[in-house]
Amino acid sequence: MVIIKDPKDIEQESFRIIDEGLDRKDLSPAQAAIIRRVIHATGDFEYQEITRFHPQVLAAAQDAFTQGRDIFTDVNMVRVGINKERLKRVGCSVKCYISQPDISEQANTSGLTRATLAIRKAAQEGDGAVVVIGNAPTALWETLELVANGQWEPGLIIGVPVGFVGAAEAKERLLQSTIPYITCLGNKGGSSVAVAIVNALLIAYEEGYLT
Repeated sequence: MVIIKDPKDIEQESFRIIDEGLDRKDLSPAQAAIIRRVIHATGDFEYQEITRFHPQVLAAAQDAFTQGRDIFTDVNMVRVGINKERLKRVGCSVKCYISQPDISEQANTSGLTRATLAIRKAAQEGDGAVVVIGNAPTALWETLELVANGQWEPGLIIGVPVGFVGAAEAKERLLQSTIPYITCLGNKGGSSVAVAIVNALLIAYEEGYLT
């Protein structure tokens, strides 16, 4: 058995294996690139079956990056995973409020999750943002509540929270949203999935095949 040790060779071989296993001829180049990176991040080929794209989401991402819109994440793990050099080149900032002292204080007194309160704070900064949720179902649920009540209109939502309590239900609700989205079905998802999606979108934007 030959063990590949060079990082570039490892990545190249990984993507070769993934490409051999991909069987979705209906995908656009950007959609295929997104699923490819999600599979690379998770080792799970099921994402080619359970990932869902709103028809306008790639155009919405194109607009958001062109306009340098803020990206709000539910947890810091997602924030730190998004490629900062690419963000800088497109003029976008990524923000996460979940660890701020005021959010923790409100959570202690309100009985609400920090993720819920962090999303409410993000919504106060105005419409058009990119919302990226990879961990907390309550963050996605609150985003959709704000949208339904006319209190916030993100430019797009990447909603892939993971878990057995509320994750699948929140993503099912997202599927009915008028806001462009990328999501996945069921309990799967997570911060690594959210990061992979955003980084794939950034690469597609910079290389000119997002739309």
